[in-house]
Amino acid sequence: MGADVYHRSGKMVRRDALLDARPDLAPVYDAVDALFPVRVTSSWASRAVLDDHADPLALQVLPHPAELDDDGLDDPVGEKAHSPVPWLVRKYRDRALLLVTKRCHLYCRYCFRRTHAPGEALDPTDAELDAAFAYLAGAEGLREVILSGGDPLILPRRRLLGLIDRVAALGLRVRVHTRAPVSFPEAVDPDLARELAGRGVFVVVHCNHPRELADDVRASLATLVDAGVPVLCQTVLLAGVNDDPAVLTDLFETLARLRVRPYYLHHPDAVTGNAHFRVPVERGLAIYAAVRETLGGVALPRYVWDPPDGGGKRDVAPGPDRAI
Repeated sequence: MGADVYHRSGKMVRRDALLDARPDLAPVYDAVDALFPVRVTSSWASRAVLDDHADPLALQVLPHPAELDDDGLDDPVGEKAHSPVPWLVRKYRDRALLLVTKRCHLYCRYCFRRTHAPGEALDPTDAELDAAFAYLAGAEGLREVILSGGDPLILPRRRLLGLIDRVAALGLRVRVHTRAPVSFPEAVDPDLARELAGRGVFVVVHCNHPRELADDVRASLATLVDAGVPVLCQTVLLAGVNDDPAVLTDLFETLARLRVRPYYLHHPDAVTGNAHFRVPVERGLAIYAAVRETLGGVALPRYVWDPPDGGGKRDVAPGPDRAI
């Protein structure tokens, strides 16, 4: 389902409404939107204070003049050198990433995949998917396939489940990475949760701030967990959003109480246009150390970064060998 459908159904906040809240963005809105779409769901907007320049939820979704600066990397986590066929990334021997779409319900302004050129295809063709599955079928040592994007839950239900079944038919574990339970919670219903649970799918969601966990989001997460779907969460450390030990502690503890396992805290990637979100590594380490003083066990995620050499995630650690 494309973004235009969400506009028509009233589930997406229109451009005019966003500019009514932030008229100062009018001079850059269209230029930024042409580089990376500006899309905000009504659910998200109901939690954000869009006219507050410092609101942590508004900051994540509204365009920013800094996005027009060319100050980052085109391939910030080194995926291109590890893409044996289009739409597939394999940086680890035991798992591969299948990008099933480039569409999202909501476009996070710091996204490390915001570097796709305008006009590129938003979905793989059937032939490209066949090539990806042919690679997966012949890959040695593979145990798991991660469906990512974009957001897999923006796909029609039958297509999503069909892709999951194709992976499972190869004897591989399936993980789905999605922002939808948080950005567009009505994407999750009991039928979907039962389908995912019955297929043994792991779901990894993305949440950066406690205020993202509104009642409809909590219900969406509970629907998955109650059905028996293991749910984990990834968080990105973002300047002005959650670079505060108290905010992160609240977020991780709340997620654990909701039976969602905090999985990774990601150091922000050096993506073109996201410099205003980047946190110095020394500050990130200090924040994580403060969080670790009050949280542990299932509530404490790993603090990691994904270097541009394509070598995969590493723990962020102090000292001259941290290579960050």
